[in-house]
Amino acid sequence: MTAEFRTAFVRSLADPKNHSALVLNADFRPLSYCPLSLWTWQTSLKAALLDRVSVVSEYDTVVRSPSTQFRLPSVVALRDYVRSTGKPAFTRFHLFLRDEFKCQYCGATTELTFDHVVPRSRGGKTTWTNVVTACAPCNLSKGARPLAESGKKLRRQPKQPSSEQLLNTGRKFPPNYLHQSWMDFLYWDAELEA
Repeated sequence: MTAEFRTAFVRSLADPKNHSALVLNADFRPLSYCPLSLWTWQTSLKAALLDRVSVVSEYDTVVRSPSTQFRLPSVVALRDYVRSTGKPAFTRFHLFLRDEFKCQYCGATTELTFDHVVPRSRGGKTTWTNVVTACAPCNLSKGARPLAESGKKLRRQPKQPSSEQLLNTGRKFPPNYLHQSWMDFLYWDAELEA
């Protein structure tokens, strides 16, 4: 077996469609929705073998060692509860998530970047309350001018979100792939069918 083949096999199984495990906190809620808290099959299997997680659900797929075989975990729950810090990191992804992946000037959802409401050239800081998601055309037309001079209006005043707010917003944007075994844990507050 060549090293190239082994590398391709390991990479292909790390893809979400190929046996990633949904990671739940000790209260059986996902650690995060956006991005969805997923571990590769290797990480989830190692954590299960080291007794750091409880395996909640498994795939039908089996991996083998010379002496034993293991079913791959599809959902794992941490043994110890991980408390949220309350203040999310100020990242581009969190900024886009706070603004629901929409330009805060026109509502566009493509060509997204970010814009300083009070331009940096006029003393504006790079903070939650001064940076918004903007599409490239709006960002270019606003330029280094304040809102009043640019003729632009904000759809919503920027503010620092809590981790809980980002978590709730993230639930509106599911990833491209969701395994069936994850559904009971991702939509735990959805209305049940009669």
